[in-house]
Amino acid sequence: MPDKTWTLVGADGRPFASHRPGTLGGHRRNRLYGRLDCRSALQALARGGYQAQRVFFLDEATALAAGYRPCAVCLPERYRMWKAGELGVQVKPDRE
Repeated sequence: MPDKTWTLVGADGRPFASHRPGTLGGHRRNRLYGRLDCRSALQALARGGYQAQRVFFLDEATALAAGYRPCAVCLPERYRMWKAGELGVQVKPDRE
């Protein structure tokens, strides 16, 4: 039986196959990431249409390096820090 693989997004923003599952989910078009149990993401998934934009990351450092921002709903403190420029990445107004 082949080993299970997951498709994750790397620091360069490109997908790759991983033998480890992602710890964070994200939305490709909106360029945001959050917890896998985020109530906002789960509601969007339940409504449909979100699955095509769904991406996964190994960790927060990878998500940030790929140009994604923290979710304001499930990661409010990380979002506040990102907004204040305290996460070492630039705030891009077109991605707020």
